[in-house]
Amino acid sequence: MNVRLYNAKILTMEKHRPIFEGEVWVKNEKIVYVADQKELEADWNPAGVPRINWDIQLDCEGNLLMPGFKNAHTHSAMTFLRSYADDLPLDQWLKEKIFPMEARLTPEDIYELTRLAVLEYLTSGITSIFDMYVNPGAVAEACMDTGMRCVLVPGLNDFVSSPEQVEEEYVRWNKCGPLISYQLGFHAEYTCSKELLCQVSGLAHRHRAPVYTHMAETAREVEECRARYGMTPAVFLDSLGMFEFGGGGFHCVHMTPEDMNVFRMRRLHVITNPASNLKLASGIAPIAEFEKRKIPVAIGTDGPASNNCLDMFREMFLVAGLSKVREQNAACVSAERVLRMATVHGAKAMRLGRSDTLTKGKYADMILIDLHQPNMQPLNNIVGNLVYSGSKSNVRMTMIQGKILYKDGSFWIGESPEHIYRRCNVILQRMLSE
Repeated sequence: MNVRLYNAKILTMEKHRPIFEGEVWVKNEKIVYVADQKELEADWNPAGVPRINWDIQLDCEGNLLMPGFKNAHTHSAMTFLRSYADDLPLDQWLKEKIFPMEARLTPEDIYELTRLAVLEYLTSGITSIFDMYVNPGAVAEACMDTGMRCVLVPGLNDFVSSPEQVEEEYVRWNKCGPLISYQLGFHAEYTCSKELLCQVSGLAHRHRAPVYTHMAETAREVEECRARYGMTPAVFLDSLGMFEFGGGGFHCVHMTPEDMNVFRMRRLHVITNPASNLKLASGIAPIAEFEKRKIPVAIGTDGPASNNCLDMFREMFLVAGLSKVREQNAACVSAERVLRMATVHGAKAMRLGRSDTLTKGKYADMILIDLHQPNMQPLNNIVGNLVYSGSKSNVRMTMIQGKILYKDGSFWIGESPEHIYRRCNVILQRMLSE
C-alpha cells in the first residue's frame, strides 16, 4: 500500500534534526521518503514527477508526525485486573490478589485480554510493546491479529515455565515475522532459585543474547537478596554471568552505585515505570543519576493492574516531574531527554533498531499528534508540549508497519472494540465466580 502523508510538521527523532514541515511517503511496511518543503521542490520538478498510485493521501493539516512511543515494559493481559486490587503494597498485592487470579487464566483469556490492551496502546500512540506474561504465545497471536508490534519476554520463575520452554519460544518467535520478536528473561531474582538463574545465564551464553528482568523494584526486594547472597540483585545476577551480552532491568528504583557500575559496564538498559512505582509506593527511580552515568533509560507503563493506565503521556510527565522533585533541581531531565527515552531509547532497549526514527528504509511506525487543541497551543516548544501538557486526546492516528490501525477514534484491527470489551467482561465475571 502506498501512503502519502503531507502538509505535516515532522519530528523524525534523528539526532540534530529539528522539526520541519514536509511529507512522509510509505510503501508497504517501510518509509521510502522523508523531506521538507525545500527538498521536495528540489527533488521533484513538477514536469518530471513520476505518477504514483497512492492508496491513501492524508492531509495532516499542519499536525505533527513523529515515531510512535515504545512501551518498554508491560503485562498486557493484566487488563482484567484493572482496578481490582488497588491500594495495596506490592508484596501483598502480588501474593494475595494477583497470583491467585492469574492462576485461573486460560490461553484464550490471555488472547482476548491482550487485544483489549492493544486498543488502549493505539489510543496512546504506542506502536511497540515489550510484554512479559505467563503465555507469550497467546500474547503474540493477539498482537499479530491486531497489528501491534510486540517484543516478548518470558516471566520464567520457579512456578511458571522452564528454561527448555523459554529456549523453544526464543527460537520459534524470532522466526515468525517482523511484528513479533523474543528476548530472554525471567520474572525476578526473588521468584527464581539460584539453579534456575544459572540455567538462564547458560541460555544467554548459548545464544549470545541479552537478558531482561524485574530488578530493584522495592527496598525489601534488595534487602532480601542481600540476606540470601550478600549482594544486591544487579551485582548477584552479574556474578552469574547473566548480562555478558546485555539486557536490562525493569523498574530499577533502589539502585546502589555498584549496581549502576554493573549497568554501565554491561551496557544494560534501565526501563523505568513511574506511575506503577508511585501507585505501589515502591519509590522514585534515580533517573538523573542514570543519565549522569550514561546509562540508557527507556520508559514503560507496567501492567494495567498496577498502573492502571496504559498512557505514555502520563509516564513521560512523571519521569520528568518526579526526577526534578527527587533531585530538587528543576533543570534536570529535560523534556527532550524524556521524549527520547519514550521513543529512540525504548526501541534500542527492545532491539527494534528499524523502528526508532522516521528515516528512509525504516519501518513505518508513526503517530500523528493533533496540535490544534488548547493543550498544545501556543507552539513555543512542541517537544515541551508533548511531555508536559500532551495527552491521549492529542493522538489522531497510529500507524504500525505501514498500516493505519487507529484514526480519529476509529480502529482497524479486524474486529469491533465493543465485541472485545464484551468478551473481556465475560472472562472477568467467570473468574470472579470460580
